[in-house]
Amino acid sequence: MFSVKPLKPTFKSYLPPLHTDPKKTLQPPIKKLEAKLLPGEIVVNEANFVRKCIGTDSSQDDLWGKLICTNFKVSFITHDALSKQRFQVANLLLGEHDVPLACVEQVVTVNDAKGKQKVLGSNQKLKFNPTELILYCKDFRIIRFRFDEAGPESAKKVCLAIAHYSHPADPQLLFGFEYVGKQYYGKQGQRVNGVDPGGGVQTALFDRPSEWDREIKRTGASEWRVCCINEGYAVSPSLPEYFVVPVSLADQDLKQYSWFFTTHRIPLWCWNHPNGSALVRMANIADPLQQRKLDQRICRAITKSHPQRSDVMKSDLDKSLPNIQDIQAAFVKIRQICVIEPFEESEEKWLSSMESSRWLEYVRAFLKHSAEVVYLLEGKHVSVILQEEEDRDLGCVVSSLVQLMLDPHFRSLRGFQSLVQKDWVMAGHRFLDRCNHLKKNDKEECPLFFLFLDCVWQMMNQYPAAFEFTETYLTVLSDSMWIPLFSTFLFNCPQQRTENSIDFAQSKCIPLGEEKALRFPPVWDWSQQFSLKDQALFNNPMYVGKGATCVQNGAVKSFRRTKKNYSSTLRGMPTSLQNGLMDRCDTLTRRSSLVLRLKPDFSQVKEVVESPTERFFRDWFSGPADLQGMLLPQLLPSHLALWRLYFLRWVPEVRIPRGGPVTSYHKLSQVAHEIEMLQNQLRQYKGVTPAGTPVSTPSGSQSERSRMYFKAGPTNEASPEYLSSSFPFSPVGNMCRRSMLGTPLSKFLNGAKIWLSTETLASESV
Repeated sequence: MFSVKPLKPTFKSYLPPLHTDPKKTLQPPIKKLEAKLLPGEIVVNEANFVRKCIGTDSSQDDLWGKLICTNFKVSFITHDALSKQRFQVANLLLGEHDVPLACVEQVVTVNDAKGKQKVLGSNQKLKFNPTELILYCKDFRIIRFRFDEAGPESAKKVCLAIAHYSHPADPQLLFGFEYVGKQYYGKQGQRVNGVDPGGGVQTALFDRPSEWDREIKRTGASEWRVCCINEGYAVSPSLPEYFVVPVSLADQDLKQYSWFFTTHRIPLWCWNHPNGSALVRMANIADPLQQRKLDQRICRAITKSHPQRSDVMKSDLDKSLPNIQDIQAAFVKIRQICVIEPFEESEEKWLSSMESSRWLEYVRAFLKHSAEVVYLLEGKHVSVILQEEEDRDLGCVVSSLVQLMLDPHFRSLRGFQSLVQKDWVMAGHRFLDRCNHLKKNDKEECPLFFLFLDCVWQMMNQYPAAFEFTETYLTVLSDSMWIPLFSTFLFNCPQQRTENSIDFAQSKCIPLGEEKALRFPPVWDWSQQFSLKDQALFNNPMYVGKGATCVQNGAVKSFRRTKKNYSSTLRGMPTSLQNGLMDRCDTLTRRSSLVLRLKPDFSQVKEVVESPTERFFRDWFSGPADLQGMLLPQLLPSHLALWRLYFLRWVPEVRIPRGGPVTSYHKLSQVAHEIEMLQNQLRQYKGVTPAGTPVSTPSGSQSERSRMYFKAGPTNEASPEYLSSSFPFSPVGNMCRRSMLGTPLSKFLNGAKIWLSTETLASESV
């Protein structure tokens, strides 16, 4: 065999070698569109190439991305950014375009080509391929998605998934159970990373006797005691395990009395006035044969708890106030006026439509009734029993408002949160039913808690320096009802939370150890939702609290309000008009009623005898208000206003750039921050050494320690461009009404019903 030599290459290149930079040649990887998931959250379905509608008439600003449905939220993920100048408070649990499933009121699918539409419910079929999805949300948002470029099957599946998972069939299917099980409990039942849900929260939860004891001592209710007969919910499933009763009532008697009350709800102590009068809530007595005897025994025990042994007055809330059906109907009407109807078309009839909704009328009714209870406690020095069928709805509103008017502690942030926890959560308000989280029974739905927040806002609007928190705080608190993670708004009563969490823990093999049930985080730990900077939006720069500091003659002293610091704007007004509490005829006729009432009729001059109630209100309104004392609402129609930030924050037509209350809030925050800095400087120089050098202070920026969101700058520049009457919310992408003229939805959206009715559309479903 002969070996063959390899041939030498004959080609010669005269070009220099090409030197390439590997960093420049590598293409940057395309970031995948993936949703950020919480512990326990899983992706159920998704659709690519979905367009989120931003404008009503133009698609120029629309965003392209992926629409994802999880077991917690509807999430839209995009690489695009909104082109318009905007600002929105960032929720740590939700993305910029996320909507919790519990917040979805209705899921509407549309097919433009076939002219079909359908309201989707749980386990329903969809026989056409949707080209558009419209989400009507409980927080008044309307969000639209288009599927022009998406696959028809994926579009249909994601719509059906959203409809199904927004209608959970059981409380344990609410996302909070999965979240708590994964977030806080390990495989052996230990707390993950030692995290304690509710740990670090300074708000009293009233789930232990010691917290009730502290409240008894704070209010000076020496003749009342903590009762433990309902431990393990042995007496009533809707009462808390611990509550307060008169000292003179023995546990054995209370157990016997409980059989005669509706759902075994023994009377609950709410609060004690410094004069000894008590505010008590009570369910109706179910057995008419025992009613008189039980009434006497309960009233006798409450009388003994009063230092002067004064009488006990009863207030029947079912007869005095609108029922839950009327309140829900009014809320539905005002939602239509503010959101559903085209704003341009309803602008001329805005005020008359608002009046016909009766929402503000009901707000006034609850404020008025609460003020009358305040008169009994403060003016007549008598104890008051608020009586209601089950004592779980109207009583929550009235008892909370009464305490808010009488006790400045509940006008602080921590005090207000403890008030809601005590008189709503632990008292057994049916948040699960009233919020309709399971969407089972629309007749049980009623925005009673939101009605209470609106009443609080009316008081804040009249006395802005009396409350430590802001309307942003109230709005965010209302929005938190639709985030199904918190024990505060997730259940009808503490017993339901315990029962369902034990069942869930057993089904998931989660050992609870020494705990009775899974511990859901309360909403009061705001660090779960917002950064410290965003939480500063909750702080009112005008708040005058106990021990607030001021500067007098170069010294920092405790600030105390005196009556001469104020001027009364109501002095000289007619008695019957100073606070809107009319004598006998309580309601005003709608046309020229005020003029007719003020016009004197000299032909029939009669001496008006002033009642004790009128004298009480006249005396209070004739003097200056003490912001750290009792506050009474002004109730004339001109005194009550629409809560614009909540009802109109998503409506672009009413957004005022660099306008609205936030402009004054911006300036006041800067002034408050500047005062804080001056006070800190005075404190530093107060401890001057003999050599004349100030005492050194710990490092750290004063700006970082400030409670104010807006800080004082060198020149205190003008309002930022992102400020508007919607601040800190943005209507961009959150209120996209479909152009209704000439579309199949016009006959539904312009009808008498507010949200589209599933029953109405059932016959037209395809």
